[in-house]
Amino acid sequence: MTSPAPATANSSLPTIAFIGGGNMASAIIGGLIHQGHPARQIEVVEPYAPAREALLKNFGIAAQPEAGPALQRASIVVWAVKPQTFKDAAAQAKAHTAQALHLSVAAGIRSDSIAQWLGSERIVRTMPNTPALVGKGMSALYARPAVGAAERAQVEVILASTGEFLWVETEKQLDAVTALSGSGPAYVFYFLEAMTRAGTAMGLPEAQAHRLAVGTFVGASELARRSDEPPAVLRERVTSKGGTTYAALQSLEASGVAAAFEAAMRAAEQRAHELGNEFGT
Repeated sequence: MTSPAPATANSSLPTIAFIGGGNMASAIIGGLIHQGHPARQIEVVEPYAPAREALLKNFGIAAQPEAGPALQRASIVVWAVKPQTFKDAAAQAKAHTAQALHLSVAAGIRSDSIAQWLGSERIVRTMPNTPALVGKGMSALYARPAVGAAERAQVEVILASTGEFLWVETEKQLDAVTALSGSGPAYVFYFLEAMTRAGTAMGLPEAQAHRLAVGTFVGASELARRSDEPPAVLRERVTSKGGTTYAALQSLEASGVAAAFEAAMRAAEQRAHELGNEFGT
C-alpha cells in the first residue's frame, strides 16, 4: 500500500451524483459542502423518504426517489448502496450515467461486476468507514486502469473531505481493508463497551467509566499516530513486569484474545470476498 500526496479540497469539482443517500453518502456530502462545494451541484437518488427528508433538512438537497435524466449532468457518480441492491440500482441508472466516472463505496462488490452492470471501465472502488461522519474517516482506494491521473485527483478531493485515504495496488487488498478499517470502528466500540462495563463493575459511575475508556482510546491512538515507533514498543513502555498492566496483558494472552481477534478479522475478510461472489456477476 502506498500513501498519496495530500489532496486539497476545493469547490471546483463538477456536479456529483449519489446513488443512495444514507449515512456514508451524507458523510461525504457534508464534507464536500463544508469545504465549499455548492449543494446545487449535488444530485441524490434515495428511495427511502425519511432519508430524503434528512438530506433536504441538513443540506438543502432535494433528493429524487428514483434515477432519472437529472443524473446526466453529473461527471462523477458515487454509489453508496448496499451490496445486495447495487445491481438493480445500476440497471435503473445506467442510461443516465454513461458519461460519468464511477466511485463505489459498496463493500465486497468487485469492479468487474460494476463495469459489466454500467458498461464503463472508469471505476474506482473505495472502502471508507463510519468515522467519516465526523471528518475522521480512513479510506482505501483502488482504480481500474481506465481511470486517469486527473480522475484519481478528483476522487481524492471527494475522499479528503471525510478524513484520510490511501491507494492500494490490487483490488483484492480491499477485502483486507474492509476487515481492518472498514469494520474496524465496530471493534473499537466493542472494546469500549467491555471497558465501560468493567469500570462500572469495579465501582465507577458508568458515565465516568465511559469517558475514561473513550479518552484512553483517543489518546493512545494519537500517540501511535505521532510516534515513529511500532505499537509493540509503545505497549512495552507502559508494561512493567509484575505491574498492573502486565497482569492485564498476561490475562489477555492466557485467554487467547490476540489469536481470537486475528481470526475475527479473517472472518470479516472472507465475508467481504463472499459478498462479491454472492451479489456480483
